[in-house]
Amino acid sequence: MSARAEHDAPYWCEENVWHLCGDPRVSAGPAEVAIVTNPDRRVALFHQRASPRSDGLVVWDYHVLLFAKKEGWSAWDLDTTLGWPVPALEYLERTFPPELDPTLAPRFRVIAAADYRVVFGSDRRHMRSPDGGWLQPPPPWPAIGATHELPRLLSMDDLDTSDGTSAPWLGMQELVERYRITRTN
Repeated sequence: MSARAEHDAPYWCEENVWHLCGDPRVSAGPAEVAIVTNPDRRVALFHQRASPRSDGLVVWDYHVLLFAKKEGWSAWDLDTTLGWPVPALEYLERTFPPELDPTLAPRFRVIAAADYRVVFGSDRRHMRSPDGGWLQPPPPWPAIGATHELPRLLSMDDLDTSDGTSAPWLGMQELVERYRITRTN
């Protein structure tokens, strides 16, 4: 099921997804970027490549993936071991199981992929240590844009909707309902 992605750098999900938004496999139909975090910036995801555990559990400060619709909604998470694309509901149920510790539960901000391509920019400062070194090796491609929009996109308080990126934060049930409703249309 897994296809290859031209831009796939471990630990750089926000940039991987920015490039994926322009991929013809997802840009031909409806596509939405999901930014995943919570107020504590500690969200648990299972089946992640970066995990040394058999269940693939990782606690990220945030994660970014893409949902695209062809026959139904599918999840494109380049960091998952589930393959991609994967049916959206299957991805959500396996990545964020309901018995999850509530303090690690995800919140989702869903943004149209076209809007994300326009407004996202990162000078990569969030991946630098205090001494200026890289926390993880940077991708081989140039940084995206001249701004650093990641803090604003991750803000739970950002209510500015003028550029289409500041959608409300959704809980798991709200996100599941969103894709169930959309899939039947």
